[in-house]
Amino acid sequence: MRGLKYLLLLSLASAGLLLSGPAARADSYTFVFTNPYQSAVVGDTVEFDATIINLDSSNGLYLNGDSMAWLDSPLTYDDTAFWTLAFSAPLNPAGDPGDSYTGALFDVTVPLGTAAGTYEGEYQVLGGSSPGASDLLADQDFTITVGSEASPVPEPSGLVLLLTGLAGLAGTLRRRLIR
Repeated sequence: MRGLKYLLLLSLASAGLLLSGPAARADSYTFVFTNPYQSAVVGDTVEFDATIINLDSSNGLYLNGDSMAWLDSPLTYDDTAFWTLAFSAPLNPAGDPGDSYTGALFDVTVPLGTAAGTYEGEYQVLGGSSPGASDLLADQDFTITVGSEASPVPEPSGLVLLLTGLAGLAGTLRRRLIR
């Protein structure tokens, strides 16, 4: 009976160690959007920035790919900024803890004809500790609130105010020239 207790305790301890391995690797970097909630109007392009920090002093962090897991229609995205980052240098290539990147990852365009409302998406970064790794490193949701289009024609009261100001300026200049 006593041997069975030790065997059970040893089995539980071994299982705990095996399960804790991936959790330790998951904490070797951080990935955070600078602002995951943005506002736009029709025709705008919204830039999404992030901070990525490698916390593991023994491994480099290679950013080998990205994908838009989903994005509400009719919004479109462009990940040129990510590929510029990925082809530069891996984070922490020499094993220095704290190497980081803060900047643009992708842009989302709100095309003409998009209705006002809230649109969402999910962005993923792939990579790992080797140049060929394609592990899911980060999975972040974001939201864009699209407002109604800005009126290109000025309000009548704004025109009246502008014309009144110009008339006052013209009157002041005229008086100075007469003196």
